[in-house]
Amino acid sequence: MSAIDTEQREALDAAAGGAAKRAYVRRIFSEIAPSYDLLNHLLSFNIDRGWRARALAALQWERRPEGVYLDVCAGTMDLSAELAARPGFRGSVVAADFAEPMLRRGAEKARGKAVRPVVADALELPLADATVDGIVVGFGVRNFDDLDAGLGELRRVLAPGARLVILECSTPPSALVRGGYHLYFHRVLPLIGRLISGHRTAYRYLPESVANFPTAPELARRMAHVGFVNVGYRVLTMGTAAVHWAERAA
Repeated sequence: MSAIDTEQREALDAAAGGAAKRAYVRRIFSEIAPSYDLLNHLLSFNIDRGWRARALAALQWERRPEGVYLDVCAGTMDLSAELAARPGFRGSVVAADFAEPMLRRGAEKARGKAVRPVVADALELPLADATVDGIVVGFGVRNFDDLDAGLGELRRVLAPGARLVILECSTPPSALVRGGYHLYFHRVLPLIGRLISGHRTAYRYLPESVANFPTAPELARRMAHVGFVNVGYRVLTMGTAAVHWAERAA
């Protein structure tokens, strides 16, 4: 088996979950950090900006404008910086990601804002129980190597009555839309991603990780299963993404 075939198999195995997923995800996101923002906007046709705005609206941070908020799988800190810059926001944001190069790449966005980057694993957050007033996760939950354990960890650090918002890629429910989506996501996107990032497997992992991720209704069920209440979701852009919300019981 060639080196390329071995790397492709590694990407497919990681997307399917298992023990190797955590190390693989940390490594590839560290490697693609220099081109991550460009490719995010390019590959989503810049729609990702509107998706993040929807996620922050769902967070309802206005209920606790002076609170401490947590951005999990913060990457280059788009959500952290956007939340901290909202008019009326007087709190602070902890931007947690286990790929340090991603946080370093986004440092300029957070400069002068109440954002504190922290290198931390989403499944082992260095925070005490019930200490944050809201959590947002943008395109990171599908990278958890144990989804239920990760959701449970988010619930652990969330204050009673506070809200969790998850923005994630999804598979369109319409067969017609799904056909075009799969063609783009599994054929075009990996090619563009490889050409621009120079990484041979990261953008193969992306569509495969979405294919292996629960549907929006199933993710909502899993959130309720670990103890969240007031769970809901809304599909975005014909079902290619979804924003989920839930609360820790007061």
